[in-house]
Amino acid sequence: MAAVLRLVPVEEYRIKMMRKAGRLSGEARAYAASLIQPGITTKEIDKALYKFIRSHGGAPNFYHLYGFRGSACMSINNEIIHGVPGNRRLEEGDILSIDTGAAVGDFKLDKNGTPHGGFHGDCAGTYAVGQISPEAQRLIDVTEQSFWEGIKNAVAGNRVSEIGRGVQAYVEANGYSVVRDFVGHGIGNEVHLSPEVPNFVMKSYPEGNPRLKVGQTLAVEPMVNEGTWRIRHNYQRDGWDVITTADGKLSAHYENTILITEGEPEVLTLVGD
Repeated sequence: MAAVLRLVPVEEYRIKMMRKAGRLSGEARAYAASLIQPGITTKEIDKALYKFIRSHGGAPNFYHLYGFRGSACMSINNEIIHGVPGNRRLEEGDILSIDTGAAVGDFKLDKNGTPHGGFHGDCAGTYAVGQISPEAQRLIDVTEQSFWEGIKNAVAGNRVSEIGRGVQAYVEANGYSVVRDFVGHGIGNEVHLSPEVPNFVMKSYPEGNPRLKVGQTLAVEPMVNEGTWRIRHNYQRDGWDVITTADGKLSAHYENTILITEGEPEVLTLVGD
């Protein structure tokens, strides 16, 4: 008897591939974190991460994206986001934020090696380098928990603003501040899509504060500062902008890609790390 060909609905296929992209992104984050130790450079971690993602059939979706020099953002201590992998050796007591993601499926690489199309995951975490201060560890813990507080509100029918409301309330109750200048985002066949997902309650929403829909995929990413929420721009020779805290105090970052479902959101980039 001939086999029956089953046609997989487009939406079912998309979600399957977003789960695949999320899993590889989460595995890449965990792998990079496992390499952290005093004496290693962020460039060494970045090169190993690139090889890891490529060897698993994906492509680092930050690789040369918007002119970035690397495959993952590596931000140290008071660097909030967009830190460039380099030759600085990590020291005992540092904290390191790693922001990474992978494209899978039928993506195409442009002339710079940046993937477009296919399906994308995005995640971040902040990690200790050796022994760190209790204050630094508390900042990391609060930042991660603020993500979970935010996505309690990531329910179909709620507005995007409810995610930020949960994040902000938890962060500020613990004496820290939420970065205002950068936000989370939609994600799918490119790494950055609408809608924007702020980590705080805005006075007005340029995109109209849309309601969340079943099947929607978002990258939720609290960026939390030890002191003021205000930032400083640090332009590199090539024009790249590394974002640091305005007061020089520590910052932490935690991010996952999530899927809006009929019930609680599904975290696509969590792999036991």
